[in-house]
Amino acid sequence: MEKDVFYHVAPFSGFTFPNETEVPWSELIVIYPYITGLVAGAFVVSSLHHVFGMERFAPISKFALLTSLCFMFFAPTPLLFHLGQPTRALNAVLTPHWTSAMAAFGYVAGFYICLLLLETWFSFRADIVALSKSRTGIMQKVYKALTLGSDDVSQRALDTDHTIARRLAMIGIPGACGLHGYVGFLFGSLKTREWWSSDLMPIIFLLSAVGSGVGLLIVIYVITSWWRKKPTDDGAMQGLLYVLWTGIVIVMVIEALEMVQMLYKAREGVEGVMDLVNGPITVAMTIQWGGSLLALVITSIMMVKMPKPKTLLFWLFISGLSMMIGVLAMRWNVVIGGQELSKTMRGLMTFHPEVFGRESLFTVATLFTAPFVVLYLAQKLLPTVWEGEHPEPEKRVFDIHKAI
Repeated sequence: MEKDVFYHVAPFSGFTFPNETEVPWSELIVIYPYITGLVAGAFVVSSLHHVFGMERFAPISKFALLTSLCFMFFAPTPLLFHLGQPTRALNAVLTPHWTSAMAAFGYVAGFYICLLLLETWFSFRADIVALSKSRTGIMQKVYKALTLGSDDVSQRALDTDHTIARRLAMIGIPGACGLHGYVGFLFGSLKTREWWSSDLMPIIFLLSAVGSGVGLLIVIYVITSWWRKKPTDDGAMQGLLYVLWTGIVIVMVIEALEMVQMLYKAREGVEGVMDLVNGPITVAMTIQWGGSLLALVITSIMMVKMPKPKTLLFWLFISGLSMMIGVLAMRWNVVIGGQELSKTMRGLMTFHPEVFGRESLFTVATLFTAPFVVLYLAQKLLPTVWEGEHPEPEKRVFDIHKAI
């Protein structure tokens, strides 16, 4: 029989149904919930200032919002590549099926993209108006078009912008929770998969999303500050430390509770789950827990005794990167690991990813790189994203460029 290019035949052992030797959800479905998690995490950090008024996050609130928007544009792309015929995705919108969890994602994602666009526009509107008056040539026309004909920068108009942006952020918080909690719900509701069937799955996906999103912001903020030869903000970095530590602690506790509950209930198939953990996904599980544990240890030490700015910057960067890697491994374990365990609970498959092809590591790397490129261009288009980084001249800051 001719091999379907959209499926991946996996070696298997034990008792496995014949139709289970193919792994339909490949690494593209791994990167899809990972990117949506980064979106949700970055948006939460932005909302800490826009909604809750935490001034320590003011220097990075616009940057976090812009990061969330750029990554959200590419959140659905892994699914479109996986379909093979991307135009068929329109069927979910044009012929809605209100009881389909997958169809619901199309509406949630569409709503969330529109919300992020609106909040970003209201947050940057005054800056865009100023740029339309200070630039010349083609860029002046671009900024003029982006104002959408609204060039009022009176105090009343600015207050209106702030109010609308804040209300949109308030709506966006449950939207972000729904966007990523939905992914966990989708996996957790599949009762035939012992590795997936858990009521805690939506919570685990949501909280790990916050951790990975904060880690992403830390990594990008540090690298961007070094690239721009600008100092990072002490208050913002300490705030990110607090949020990252909180996210790591909660998600690790809940993940541990899920494993303990699974072992305590001793349902049929728990032996197969343990064979899976000690077999095909051993390396990925080690990376998942190792990355999270490393980030937890480092951040805990810094929470007990706040280090000097230079030390804080370096180890927070390592912690953020470790958390990102750990959460990515967690997504792999859930998506791929759940398919490597046979429905018979007596057999295991071993998935080997392709390096090149439609559904390959190269495609995943390309799709994951694209948001960073768009974010770089967006910063060039909206240089005011960094305005107000240090509104108080006397505020202590650390110049990363001098430390390298």
